[in-house]
Amino acid sequence: MTAAELLAELRKLDVHVALDGDRLRLDAPAGVLTEAHKQDLTRRKPEVIAFLRDAQQLAAQQRAVVPLQPAGARTPIFAVAGHNGDVFAYREIVRQLGPDQPFFGLQPPGLEEGGDPLTRVEDIAGYFAEQIRTLRPAGPMSIAGYCAGGTVAFELARQLADAGAAVTNLILFGAPHCTSYRPLRVGIAKARYYTGRSVTHARALRAMPAAERTRYLGERLRTVMPHKAEEVSDPVLIRRGAVEEATMAAVRAYSPKPSGNHIDFMIPSQSWTRSWARPLHWSRVAASTAVFVGPDDCSGDVMLLPGHAATFATFVGEAQKRHARGAPC
Repeated sequence: MTAAELLAELRKLDVHVALDGDRLRLDAPAGVLTEAHKQDLTRRKPEVIAFLRDAQQLAAQQRAVVPLQPAGARTPIFAVAGHNGDVFAYREIVRQLGPDQPFFGLQPPGLEEGGDPLTRVEDIAGYFAEQIRTLRPAGPMSIAGYCAGGTVAFELARQLADAGAAVTNLILFGAPHCTSYRPLRVGIAKARYYTGRSVTHARALRAMPAAERTRYLGERLRTVMPHKAEEVSDPVLIRRGAVEEATMAAVRAYSPKPSGNHIDFMIPSQSWTRSWARPLHWSRVAASTAVFVGPDDCSGDVMLLPGHAATFATFVGEAQKRHARGAPC
């Protein structure tokens, strides 16, 4: 008799066995446990403990695939969330895409109690790929990624395609190239930003009466001076923070390999193509690309929100129709 069979037999007798650290805790009606049962539990204690621990880990394991819109006849989209793992950032664009577009968010491990965040892009993508293959073994499918999640989505699409799955396209929503997150690139971007801001403030000061300059400078200093971070005690926020930190470290360390996939770029605005993010650098490791550009007043922070989601849903719909027809992009 295995540990699983022993526990199943005890459950039939209304005997519940639970872990209490390195010990077993029994909850049994009086007179139900026989001497044979007691001896079996004593003899198999290490095996039962190992079985219950495995069961706890399996129960606590977070399932990656979140069905934001499970129905529909079109090619399903599996979308990696941004660096914080919040798949509900896609909620509005899913609504705009309509009921015939299946859409699944991909949530990384570590957000649920008992899970640990993964620290390599390849491992995060592998985790997603395993669960996608369980749901849809061969495809066809589209992979998407938002912001820093675009790096994970790129690796996910590459892994799935290399394993033989039919990945029709990779959709990148405002996804900076992974090297743009590295310290040197971030430092250059910050230096350019603050240089531009300094010029702006200098012009503003020259145009002001002398009496207003002190107040203006004080207000600017208050906005740039570091603030003491508040201590976070909410376990949900603590886990989310750990996922954010692990994901960003993974993205910074990632070096993309050439992929045979097509990329559909969803760019917030034309100016964004020339920004620190360098989103079109992903073209260097893609088989083919198409570029869809949003309005001038859009940015990566708001492109999925109600004010702009309809525009990008239209772009996604257009791209999906092209791929469904097999038309060149």
